[in-house]
Amino acid sequence: MEQEKSMFADDGAEKLRRHGEESYSQKEYQINDRIRCFVGFGHSNCIAIEGKTSLILIDTLDSGERAKRLKEKLENETGKAVGTIIYTHGHPDHRGGAGAFRDTVKEIIAFAPKRPQLKYMDHLNKVLGERTRRQFGYALSEEECINQGIGIREGHAAGDGVYEFLPPTTVYTEETAERIIDGVRLVLRAAVGETDDQIFVWLPEDRVLCCGDNYYSCWPNLYAIRGGQYRDIAAWTDSLREIMKYPAEALLPGHTRPIMGREKIQEVLGNFCGAIESVLLKTLDCMNQGMTESETAEAVKLPEVYQGLSYLGEFYGTIDWSVRAIYHGYLGWFDGNPTNLNRLSDQVMAAEILDLAGEDAVLDRARARYGEGNFQMAAQLCDLLLQAGCSREQEAKELKGNCLFKLADRITSANGRHYYIDCAKELLDCK
Repeated sequence: MEQEKSMFADDGAEKLRRHGEESYSQKEYQINDRIRCFVGFGHSNCIAIEGKTSLILIDTLDSGERAKRLKEKLENETGKAVGTIIYTHGHPDHRGGAGAFRDTVKEIIAFAPKRPQLKYMDHLNKVLGERTRRQFGYALSEEECINQGIGIREGHAAGDGVYEFLPPTTVYTEETAERIIDGVRLVLRAAVGETDDQIFVWLPEDRVLCCGDNYYSCWPNLYAIRGGQYRDIAAWTDSLREIMKYPAEALLPGHTRPIMGREKIQEVLGNFCGAIESVLLKTLDCMNQGMTESETAEAVKLPEVYQGLSYLGEFYGTIDWSVRAIYHGYLGWFDGNPTNLNRLSDQVMAAEILDLAGEDAVLDRARARYGEGNFQMAAQLCDLLLQAGCSREQEAKELKGNCLFKLADRITSANGRHYYIDCAKELLDCK
């Protein structure tokens, strides 16, 4: 069977489905007489705060169509229009509904990133776009997706509107901004984590804290498989500790359900922060001992005290991917083995192995491993055949595609499931 990684389970797909039903079924949470949190109305949450004469929105859902429905609902329930929008960060699923409020919004607030994007990132638009499509399953059916890990499918993927962005009109570069907007006192604080422009919003009179994407109820994307710059995990845990300093009675995340009660908030955030930091520090310890990336990924496990906590389930990011990102983020690609300073290409090495073992023997072994349920080993053996450009390429493609479908049914991560299925369909030419 599979190597025992925590992201895999015999009922992985069912666990993923249940997580979605429990974490972001559509519901309006009335936090108090002026604050509401809308979960499941879009891929991300939207928080509405009622001021004296207008509404303040924290994030705007992910599509214009979904935001228009929310706009009508809010106006019917409050008799007020949206005058201010605050972006917790720049991800499109949090800004994509802004256009629905263009006729009434007077100010749109955001923070500048603490670290600029690498120059020439736009040269990677093609590959990043392709990998983003695979990670989020944009080309897959509703049945294939079953769950997005942290929210319902984005509107543009579900035929429910498109991104309608509005740029910010106020961009802060400082750590903290304190405002009174239409009678509502807010403290906006930079909080580097999932993004470098991430913020949280504290409402002191209400004891409500809106934490953006630095917490949601599953293992976070400490690394996104679509690719991107290293996410500073140490800074992320610092941000979580800063959030915990505030005496919040309600924590409203950018995805998944609110957490109510100060004691519960402290417990959940403390465990969330502790689990992330434990993986970071254990990874660094392994690296310092000279362990390779693969050895480190095998060695780092979630401490027992955090195992089984529902809000640390690997339904979005995974511990394995986090470890590998930390390894590269701190040491780069070289693992210390001098053989790897000038490795032969995968194609050349695969051809050498096939010359030694024989194409038929490798393909037969891959089929045997597939039959035993060791789909990862079978897929990797298929890769040898495909990298070497062997004469039985089509058979290897078909077997690898079937392996990926099997892995998709076992992985609990929505992102992993989508990537497996999308690539499997391409290999089997069934898109």
